[in-house]
Amino acid sequence: MIAVLVPHTSVAQIIAPSKEEVIDADSVRRAFDDNRSYFGLYKDNYFIFGPPIGSKPTRSNTNALFQISISQRLTRSVLPLHTYLYLFYTQRCFWNVLEKSFPMTDLNFNPGIGLTKPLFVKDRFIGKVSLILEHESNGRDSTASRSWNRLSIAGNIWLDPMIMVHGKFWAPWVDGENNRDLLDYMGLYQFGLTYRSLTQRFGGSIRLTKRRGWNLNYNTVIEFYYKLTANDNQYLFAQYYNGYGEGMLDYKVFRSQFRVGICIKPPFFSDY
Repeated sequence: MIAVLVPHTSVAQIIAPSKEEVIDADSVRRAFDDNRSYFGLYKDNYFIFGPPIGSKPTRSNTNALFQISISQRLTRSVLPLHTYLYLFYTQRCFWNVLEKSFPMTDLNFNPGIGLTKPLFVKDRFIGKVSLILEHESNGRDSTASRSWNRLSIAGNIWLDPMIMVHGKFWAPWVDGENNRDLLDYMGLYQFGLTYRSLTQRFGGSIRLTKRRGWNLNYNTVIEFYYKLTANDNQYLFAQYYNGYGEGMLDYKVFRSQFRVGICIKPPFFSDY
């Protein structure tokens, strides 16, 4: 999705005229309707590296993590309820770059297809909601095979120009023979909060994923980012993960990991 920043004299806006920047709702509509704009970024694309927290760093537990995430609009026409059909694909890889032969220890594939609807209130663009059918697996066989599917509904809503809330709920079905207890670790839903400065130079987010059970058992991700230059889309990026299910192969293993690196973000805001 593409958002366009325009001077604060515009009539249709998400930010009051006294703010430094506004988002023109008409331009957002045109960006969705533009038949030429098929391909784009979906989630954050990053390459990060770092050690565990709370245990001694070693060659095996200090690793790199990179994520590639894209979206492709599948139809020229606008669908009923003013929705748009997209193909989504995200791939995550855990890479032990300090070990001999640089093994990639876990590779997770996450394709999906879904409908996305931008949300407008009183001619103000406030976010979007998506209904996605997705699959995730690690491409391994035998006892190392991991696989599951889910029908997800996800939403991103701006409370004001700098704060966004987001959530994702799913109806899962686990088809992997060797990960029947996956939901105990990977969870049933997630929610979070994102802050972004008005200049879009820096920001941060927190994301909580509720594991199965009635106790307060959450997988937690905290991220911070800073744009290197005002006109580029590369960010210095830091991520802290605490919980289970960071990767599919060792989803039962608890991780507390801090990594830093470079991130390329989608226009306007990231999906999770």
